[in-house]
Amino acid sequence: MKEGKDTMIQPEELKFDSKGLIPAVVTDAVTKRVLMVAYMNRESLKISMEKELCCFYSRSRNELWLKGETSGNYQHIVSITTDCDRDTLLISVIPDGPACHLGTESCFEYPVFESESNGAFSMEALMELIKGRKTDPKEGSYTTYLFQKGLDKILKKVGEESTEVIIAAKAQDRKETVYEIADLAYHVLVLMAEAGIEVKDILKELAGRHVIDHKIKQEKMTS
Repeated sequence: MKEGKDTMIQPEELKFDSKGLIPAVVTDAVTKRVLMVAYMNRESLKISMEKELCCFYSRSRNELWLKGETSGNYQHIVSITTDCDRDTLLISVIPDGPACHLGTESCFEYPVFESESNGAFSMEALMELIKGRKTDPKEGSYTTYLFQKGLDKILKKVGEESTEVIIAAKAQDRKETVYEIADLAYHVLVLMAEAGIEVKDILKELAGRHVIDHKIKQEKMTS
């Protein structure tokens, strides 16, 4: 029988190595960023599922450790998924704080190589570029110009671009609507940078609304 993607895998089906361990890749449920890689044994996995908190096995200390027990940076488990070989875990979490013992959000903060031609676009990367134009002004940069003009100018541009989106959408011009939404998104990011708001703050807010919306739908289905 072929398993579907929604088939729940039982813990006893997982493949632990000769030392009784299985690697666990931990990602942020909201930002999807990889936070850390650790190991679990059957007991730590059982504890993790029962507590809905990440519990790992320390290879150096040869003991279980509940992430956040001493630091307070607990990782609340949203889901645990395994790969096609059943020998690796992908754990989606909502973290209470930094994942790394050095105090950074992720353990993966140190670039080794980055392709100039194949670099993946992300809102986070664009935001970092925008913030860079604020902290390190660049002559001739439109973004730098906006920051120099200040909040009123930025707000004016957000308002203008919002109007352009409405006009394009009303005309049912898909190409123009996409173009204007991109303009609006960029200026909103500039506003966020000016206000000290991160992309992850917005994603977390939206994620919270998704949970509320899901609960409302469930209540309507059962009423």
